[in-house]
Amino acid sequence: MITIRTIRATPILVPLEAPYLWSYGMLDGFTKTVVEVETSEGVTGIGEAPSHASAAMIAGSEERLIGQDALDLVGLERRVLPSQPFCHSVTDFAARGAWGGLEIALWDLRGKLWNQPVANLLGGFQRRRIPFTDYFSYRLPQGDIAGETSIEAVVDYCLSLKEQFGTTFFEGKVSDPDLGANIALLQALRSALGPQAMLRIDSNQAFSLPSALYLARGFEEIGLRNWEDPTPEWRQMRKLRQHTAIPFSAHNVDLGKAVAYGVPDALVSDVAGLGGFSALMRFVSACEGAGVDFWCYSGDSGLGTAAYLHACAAHPHIREPNQSLLRQQPFDVITEGPFSPRDNYLDLPDGPGLGVTLDADRLAHCARLLNERGVPDKYHDPDRPGVMRRMPLI
Repeated sequence: MITIRTIRATPILVPLEAPYLWSYGMLDGFTKTVVEVETSEGVTGIGEAPSHASAAMIAGSEERLIGQDALDLVGLERRVLPSQPFCHSVTDFAARGAWGGLEIALWDLRGKLWNQPVANLLGGFQRRRIPFTDYFSYRLPQGDIAGETSIEAVVDYCLSLKEQFGTTFFEGKVSDPDLGANIALLQALRSALGPQAMLRIDSNQAFSLPSALYLARGFEEIGLRNWEDPTPEWRQMRKLRQHTAIPFSAHNVDLGKAVAYGVPDALVSDVAGLGGFSALMRFVSACEGAGVDFWCYSGDSGLGTAAYLHACAAHPHIREPNQSLLRQQPFDVITEGPFSPRDNYLDLPDGPGLGVTLDADRLAHCARLLNERGVPDKYHDPDRPGVMRRMPLI
């Protein structure tokens, strides 16, 4: 029996090259926990949990996992995670995410022990090239990055991605309190990028239903592929559906409610957040049966991205492009990162497990950044110190 000898959980900061504005404030980086599970034979699996807070939870589980069979995923899960229904008032999403990071590392370990890519262990290769969007938003200057603080600058940024990387899949934040300015931004992007470019947007549940109705009238002719979280909750989204054919997505993973309400059209989550590969594959299969799309969101190191790649390679229903902030991440914890999509796609990494290599120096650097900078405060208005950023409630 191959047993678990050591578990290491390292909280890190994944910085962005420049802070971006979103509906509730400004964000300049993401916290994650890098997970390493070493076996009695000296083989180490690597994974990523959703937050710096996962590190303490994983450390608290170590005594219950050390010495246990490293290949017994069900047995290990039952030692650290209570029953976790996806839609339940007592579901502990933090505990699920912490276990998800561990489970990714255990799947990476399986792949290394059996000399197989994780995607092959999950059922085989449906595809080896995985689509991703590039991200746009208003960004503030930082260091050598000038940022994009006007509609013209955002358009120029997207055009530069198209020219340099062949990007034609774009997703971005709709976060201006001036409703007309949001419409003008999308109109300018459509005019500059052409009718074939994919445009998806995210307003992070910040607009009231009347505001969303106003925006929908302006967005309708732009030809949006998707509008994420257009309203604060789904009953309002159901009313909005009566006035627009724009597809909607949401981060809430309440699939039953999505079927009952008829909205949203897609659910957006990630491997660790859903509780690891095993839970994600079951959940996406349920989405497939319900006729609801699924893709993965952004803001991960290369470990989280590698997990997305293998999940998308193995499940036929994950067809739409995943979100990506990869272009705006200056460095990574893996030797192969940061990943850089070309012509909207990333290739599945070669090699067993996740197919990526954890770099000890880069890991230490990102851990130091978290200690030096602290946890990012994404809920504040950079233009009004001491005041939270809010969208107009009209």
